[in-house]
Amino acid sequence: MSYTESPALANHLMDTVLPVRPAMVDRGSGVRMKPGMVDDLVASGTAKAMVVSKRKALVTAEGLWFGDASQLWQALDGTGTEAAAIYLGTTLGPSSLPEGTAVLLFTVVDPAVLGTAAVPPHAEWAGFREVAGRLDANDTALFIEASAISNWHATHTHCPQCGTPTNVEAGGWVRRCPKDNSEHYPRTDPAIIVTVVGPDGRLLLGGGGPADARNYSTLAGFVEPGESLEQAVVREIGEEVGVHVKACQYLGSQSWPFPASLMLGFTATTDDAVARPDGVEVTRARWFSREELQEAVLNGEITISTRLSIARSLIEHWYGGVIEDLQP
Repeated sequence: MSYTESPALANHLMDTVLPVRPAMVDRGSGVRMKPGMVDDLVASGTAKAMVVSKRKALVTAEGLWFGDASQLWQALDGTGTEAAAIYLGTTLGPSSLPEGTAVLLFTVVDPAVLGTAAVPPHAEWAGFREVAGRLDANDTALFIEASAISNWHATHTHCPQCGTPTNVEAGGWVRRCPKDNSEHYPRTDPAIIVTVVGPDGRLLLGGGGPADARNYSTLAGFVEPGESLEQAVVREIGEEVGVHVKACQYLGSQSWPFPASLMLGFTATTDDAVARPDGVEVTRARWFSREELQEAVLNGEITISTRLSIARSLIEHWYGGVIEDLQP
């Protein structure tokens, strides 16, 4: 099926949204409020645990590695490794784990945990980008959730009001100050990410770094305090490429906890046909018709965002179908 350039098609896309991806994990926000629930799960002998250290997880050729939570915790305790246990939830669908499996996250400071008897010798440390292509939906959801909560714990160990070290509660989802009794919750930073469509239906993509680099993607930026999402779209696009947005439509979102972002996807329209990169965040910007974009990708002239990110979903939403990648 071919997709012709037309303002009518661009206007149609403004009225559609990205498909909603179902949750793969029941986070049990009520269950985790029970005091001692993590200890009970560890002792139960039925819970599974994944392990994260320094933003990497233990993986195997099949995907994320999940060990018996009780055996693994005992093994970690025997090595003297500094570790913490966090409740991630129960699986909602069968994948590498049976449906209804309780899953814990063990965070360790010392990656030498690979040497413990409870970890198989073929396991290795890997970041999300390295293994995302071989993860199923359940493993992907757990890796992203684990990354988000472990990143928060690593950077929020003390009370921001008085500096006292905080205690972990609610299955790892609350930190409480023992001095002033204040509660502190995981932080997520909202950021908008946008496809900008010109008056002739062409798509504006940009990139940072060297001016002759080949990577192009959608435009994005963080939402500032006191700003609506739509205002952030208008401001960021104006600042980064000098284009005035006349209308925008929310399409969908993606958690991107590297370290703590929630990407809020929009498509926007403009009457401007000239883009002026700011030279700092965006060093190059280019308009593409659908035929031009597909041809540029296939001949290696440019690269666009991978299918891991919402950026690719937004680009293909504008395109009207799947964009073929250059084969190695």
